[in-house]
Amino acid sequence: MLEIAFRRDSRQRLSSVFADGHAGWADDGEDIVCAAASAILQAAWMGLAEHAHVEVTAERDKGRLWLGWPEADRDRIDLIAIVATAELALGQIARQYETHVRVRSEPEPETCASKAGISTDKGEQSTS
Repeated sequence: MLEIAFRRDSRQRLSSVFADGHAGWADDGEDIVCAAASAILQAAWMGLAEHAHVEVTAERDKGRLWLGWPEADRDRIDLIAIVATAELALGQIARQYETHVRVRSEPEPETCASKAGISTDKGEQSTS
């Protein structure tokens, strides 16, 4: 199952997104559900970094992605629009493929994804 958490800070502002797992809808390389979720998350990352010029910290490894942004930017309308749109789109996918994708909102944990052994990639992204 692909699990995606939209995390909020103590002021209920979007603070990060963490995706983990695979949808398992089809074999690797043919899973359109995973591909759709990945495309939405990559588009949000690109929108934040390239359009909104937010310094996104990204940590990723096979099947895992964490995106975070500075506390000072969390009230920005453009950041909220980009991330909330990704949350809506992924929520729709989760409703259509409920046994394969779960989207939830949760508080930002005390530890970050880097403590989970994910390599850090500041601001750069791959389209593959």
